[in-house]
Amino acid sequence: MAANRSEQALVDEWRDLLALHARTLCELDRTLHGHGLGASDFEVLDILAESTAEDGGAAYRVQELASRVHLSQSALSRLVARLEKDGLVCRGMCSEDRRGVRVELTDGGRARHAEVKPLQRAVLSRMLDRPKG
Repeated sequence: MAANRSEQALVDEWRDLLALHARTLCELDRTLHGHGLGASDFEVLDILAESTAEDGGAAYRVQELASRVHLSQSALSRLVARLEKDGLVCRGMCSEDRRGVRVELTDGGRARHAEVKPLQRAVLSRMLDRPKG
């Protein structure tokens, strides 16, 4: 009987985590929509912006971004194509591997990221800085 309670507590915790993720993602999408972005779009811009700040202009391979944003490579490729169409990122061939594609922020992408970052961080703070219980 104790094992069942322990197992149920684990399942309940997992479901609470999933619910928090879903609520946070919906809130991010609602907040960012007015700026032409979804949560995944912003996540790509944010990762690229962090990389730029650390490396002074680094680009990511699509495969590297896919593992960071938890999207399939094909879903990420479509997302990057939309961001490129909107002038927020640019794609180029990878110099080390001609089959690879590298993605980097444009000036417009940096500006949109800077504009929207405080909104995204406010949502995260509001949704995730809650007492556990």
